[in-house]
Amino acid sequence: MEHFTVAMFGEAEKGQFCTAYFCRSLEQLVECLGNPPPQSRGLYFAIQALMYDRDLIFIRVEEEGFSEQDYFSGLYLLEKQDLFAEIDAIGIPGVGNDTILEAVSPLCTSSGSIILSTEADLYDYLTERAA
Repeated sequence: MEHFTVAMFGEAEKGQFCTAYFCRSLEQLVECLGNPPPQSRGLYFAIQALMYDRDLIFIRVEEEGFSEQDYFSGLYLLEKQDLFAEIDAIGIPGVGNDTILEAVSPLCTSSGSIILSTEADLYDYLTERAA
């Protein structure tokens, strides 16, 4: 059976910033990253990925959608480790601004990955672009 890998960016209670945590179980996720802060979505989506038997690479950011440097460092880390060939989806909940999406989009195109987000983030992106 083929395994699918999801790279997820999000806030977490513990863990190092700009570090890729590879998890295959909920126990590993909780041990490495702890609980989700209020209003964050990254760990919620990470749990969903694991529940659907996906491998997970979680990259902790200080604030979902706003810590641009954390996203850029995480993307660089994934590129440097040559992991994009193995990533089927990149989760960026909370991100609705052009800068981060423009950095993620070409990487998804070249690796054939999809972007996982929320309806609210898509709405923010579309309305920001229309303004």
